[in-house]
Amino acid sequence: MARFIAVADLSRWRIAGIVFVFLWFFLGGIAHFALTQTEMRIVPPFISWPRAAVLASGVFELIGAAGLLWGRTRRAAGIGLFVLTLAVTPAHFYMLQHPTLFGVPYWALIVRLPIQVALLALIGWSTAKPRARRSV
Repeated sequence: MARFIAVADLSRWRIAGIVFVFLWFFLGGIAHFALTQTEMRIVPPFISWPRAAVLASGVFELIGAAGLLWGRTRRAAGIGLFVLTLAVTPAHFYMLQHPTLFGVPYWALIVRLPIQVALLALIGWSTAKPRARRSV
């Protein structure tokens, strides 16, 4: 099991980061299927197929989350989740531009943007190839 998850060479902080990113995207991916109609509401109108966009991004979130669990695919999964997070950013700006459509406090929509930046940083850091440890 430890080889499958491949955490032997990782610090506790990096493992915690991977666990957080895994849970974020695993639960988010499930939400795309369990709450499809709700998720579709935040898709900007310039996207022609909101249902397909929601379902596809949910699939990619679940695949990316699963990829984090295996050392050999972790970096690729991290890159994919980073790109996916950037790809869904227009939905955040759409909500920010039209807050009355969503019933979410405006301050929460503002706070969401730096959280998104922090998530991107966490994905990049936690899934980066571990540096070889130096012998002193």
